[in-house]
Amino acid sequence: MPVESSSSSGSRQAKQKRKSHSLSIRRTNSTEQDRSGLQRELLEGQDSKLPLTLRTNLLDLFSQIEREFENLYLENIELRREIESLNDRLAADGQAVEGADLAKGALKTKASHSTSQLSQKLKTTYKASTSKPRSNSCHARVVGGSRNFNVTSWELWGGDSWIVSSFKATTSRAVCQLVKEYVSHRDGIWDLSATRAQPVVLGTASADHTAMLWSIETGKCLLKYLGHQGSVNSIKFHPSEQIALTASGDQTAHIWRYMVQLPTPQPVADTTTPCEDDVDSSDKDDVDGDAEGPNDCPSVRVPTTTLRSHQGVVIAADWLVGGKQVVTASWDRAANLYDVETSELVHSLTGHDQELTHCCTHPNQRLVVTSSRDTTFRLWDFRDPSIHSVNVFQGHTDTVTSAVFTVGDNVVSGSDDRTVKVWDLKNMRSPIATIRTDSAVNRISVSVNQKIIALPHDNRQVRLFDMSGVRLARLPRSNRQGHRRMVCCSAWCEDNAACNLFTCGFDRQAIGWNINIPALLQEK
Repeated sequence: MPVESSSSSGSRQAKQKRKSHSLSIRRTNSTEQDRSGLQRELLEGQDSKLPLTLRTNLLDLFSQIEREFENLYLENIELRREIESLNDRLAADGQAVEGADLAKGALKTKASHSTSQLSQKLKTTYKASTSKPRSNSCHARVVGGSRNFNVTSWELWGGDSWIVSSFKATTSRAVCQLVKEYVSHRDGIWDLSATRAQPVVLGTASADHTAMLWSIETGKCLLKYLGHQGSVNSIKFHPSEQIALTASGDQTAHIWRYMVQLPTPQPVADTTTPCEDDVDSSDKDDVDGDAEGPNDCPSVRVPTTTLRSHQGVVIAADWLVGGKQVVTASWDRAANLYDVETSELVHSLTGHDQELTHCCTHPNQRLVVTSSRDTTFRLWDFRDPSIHSVNVFQGHTDTVTSAVFTVGDNVVSGSDDRTVKVWDLKNMRSPIATIRTDSAVNRISVSVNQKIIALPHDNRQVRLFDMSGVRLARLPRSNRQGHRRMVCCSAWCEDNAACNLFTCGFDRQAIGWNINIPALLQEK
């Protein structure tokens, strides 16, 4: 029997490998050609007025977008694996890195950049929304682009503090109790506030084009407002009457009356959880199931007054002291002052170079502060009827998301530059305190009695600081508590025995917290 030489055997194996490889390539090309042909046949079979070439190009673009998101998803999985590996090593060694700063690392840089961009796109699109709300998918269209982002992609990165806070230890022993969750909205909640007149109820403004009033104690929806044709971006209550003021993406602000009857409160289960400074041990899923609106909730569809002077999205509105005038802030770069009784425009406050993001009135004086994407906030003084002065403050390097008054002589401003600054009205040349955080800050609030600042973040956290910039606590996000998406707003209600702090976010829920303020201050 002839014996095959080693050289001829190696040559034959190489030929077989090349043949197998070429067959594989041909098979792949054939599959792609078949798929392309099938797609072309499907396009030809569909009834459309678009040319076939244009439809084919669109199909190719969508395929590229799908691959881009697939790569993003795989990168996220790899990042999560690296983080888990580091956590396992630290746990095995019994070490905790106090104050670990990964800002210089590639992981945080990439995660932070992606989070910030997606957050801003979501905010911009939803607050301008005037189309029919999507109850199940919560999609957001990138303005000026050709992509459709799903809100669930926010969870891919989950905020940059997830990486940093995983390495920090709990130090605060103060008690923060999650008391109640308010769930019925079909889209993200932008704003919330509690009534100042009896009965005390909670109001929420949502991207699903509705505003809702809630029983604080029971979590039951008491009334739903359906008068807007766009995202409801703000809700504020009259200081002494049962009247609400809402601002919307439909370029209007509505004033409407409500009458509610509080249900009998039920015993509250004790779910006391220690406040966390930086521990975040769980990533929550979406709100379980689709939030269905309450079947027995009464509704109001017609406002008492409609304010129509703006040429852009009305992003916020508030009552001046006394409740006889209101101020609105819009993306048309102006804030308008209206007379409530006549609905007439009293003043148009212009001067900002870019869209306004928020407006707030002083609780005791005729002062208004407006915030803008031009990195400034402006103080408008109406105390003297003959002189309407304005002061411009340039203390931030990015969008000023909100600026609010305290009962005293302070203004607190928050920004997308990840800082919060405390200002003295008597000397506004420089801030008296600066708070630096690891995520963009949204609509902040300051407690009336103790002046505690509640900071809602893009990265799903809520942190509490005092007016000197000392961090007091972070609201818990372990044991499946807390927000699942960016937190849009916070609001204090210190006179309520059940909940004295409320937060809302893009996870379609509002949360009522009981903050043990004496314990917080004792920890300072």
